[in-house]
Amino acid sequence: LYCSAQEGILFFCNIKDWQYEMKICADVLQPISSLIFSPDYTVLLLVTDQGTVYTYKPAHNGEAVKLLDTCSSCFLAADFLAPGNKYCVSVTISGEVQAWFLEDGTCLSKLNLDIEVHV
Repeated sequence: LYCSAQEGILFFCNIKDWQYEMKICADVLQPISSLIFSPDYTVLLLVTDQGTVYTYKPAHNGEAVKLLDTCSSCFLAADFLAPGNKYCVSVTISGEVQAWFLEDGTCLSKLNLDIEVHV
């Protein structure tokens, strides 16, 4: 089970029978608003309250890597484009939908909805 704390810390909770162990996986220094696994469960997207998107690879036990950062508007949500885990899509509060290449954070396309988006 992966969960996050208000301070921006990603935790892994290993539960077995009546015992559990909490492990700190990453600290992104911003409150995490959502966690989304890729379809094959190899990559975890972390979206922060400030609109930054990080990737975390559980099998590598490394740090979270900043993929996308806000420019003019905060990212409200992000998710993987299935099948696979090479691309993701995000939406900003201002209504801009963007497709991204996860390898290097390249923006592949944009579509402006011309409307403010809320969750």
